[in-house]
Amino acid sequence: MSLPPPQSGDLGPSPAPNQSARGPISIHLTSAPRARPKDADLVFGRVFTDHMAMVDYDADQGGWFDPRVVPYGPLVLDPAAAVFHYAQEMFDGLKAFRGADGKVRIFRLDRHCKRLHDGAPRLCIPSVPQDLSHAAITTLVETDRAWVPSSPGTSLYIRPTVIATEPFLGVRPAKRYVFFVIASPVGGYHGDAFTPARILVEDKYVRAAVGGLGGVKAGANYIASLRAAEDAKAKGYAQVLWTDAHEHRYLEEVGTMNMVALIGDEIVTPPLTGSILEGVTRNSIITLLRDWGFSVSERPLGMEELLRAHKAGTLREIFGCGTAAVITPVGTLGWKGEDLVINGGQPGEVARRLFEAITAIQYGRAPDTHGWMTEV
Repeated sequence: MSLPPPQSGDLGPSPAPNQSARGPISIHLTSAPRARPKDADLVFGRVFTDHMAMVDYDADQGGWFDPRVVPYGPLVLDPAAAVFHYAQEMFDGLKAFRGADGKVRIFRLDRHCKRLHDGAPRLCIPSVPQDLSHAAITTLVETDRAWVPSSPGTSLYIRPTVIATEPFLGVRPAKRYVFFVIASPVGGYHGDAFTPARILVEDKYVRAAVGGLGGVKAGANYIASLRAAEDAKAKGYAQVLWTDAHEHRYLEEVGTMNMVALIGDEIVTPPLTGSILEGVTRNSIITLLRDWGFSVSERPLGMEELLRAHKAGTLREIFGCGTAAVITPVGTLGWKGEDLVINGGQPGEVARRLFEAITAIQYGRAPDTHGWMTEV
């Protein structure tokens, strides 16, 4: 794999592969910085910052080496690179925020680095050391800190990714990889609205099964979700609520988000049994809810129980949670040709309270009592 040559600020030759990847990160600044978009014009994931962080891996030459920040640009890959043929890749997603005090902070950086590290072995990808991913992300954000927007609802979305780059056509783990981090200034995932979504319960297609890849952030999970999502949109729904692969009975995820329901006074979210991603936002809301005195159960939740609760009037809220949107309320649930309206089609009190609490921490408007923010 090759890259465009550094345009300025070259700090000399790259370290040899057997040197520690955890040494100083070299920084090669672009000589042609681009105009930054206005905060009001930001959408999600369309514009990218001036630089990206990169680290190479070679199993035959000592592992991870040459950590660097370089001008943002295309990757040059061999057509036989394993990522193209066997989908050996994974990613994560996190955000940096500019507070009212002007400081830039990253939300739950340590946990995202840990998830990236811990998920790699399932895909036979060498784990990126957590201190290395932490340093790569913070160095990139520091280099492009001017790109972190400041308007309410905006942030810098950060996408660390690992791909297999070794060229070969054989089914085995690759020996060469690249870890890279790109960043995009974004507006709110759903715009300014906190509008409940129309969601269709999916009982045909399978996104992930226990024993599969659902518990790691592999691109294969997302391509597996697209057909059902497109079919749902054609029927007037925004996304699908996934059911288990075996019986299509138990509820799992809302689109690409973890799923939460409020039934009576109990908060219920499906357990992490291998087919569901261990969401960082999921962990954050469980922590906050327990701080507030709510009963939170990580247990199976079947469609039959949900229907009974809806009929009895005890199904008070359903919402999805994830990095991109934080909280997405569900106002309508489509099931077997019928629509179940939840909370009168309005955002629930718990969903709104969680959204406001998490975003207040992210933007520095509320105390960070759990140590979730990393200042850059």
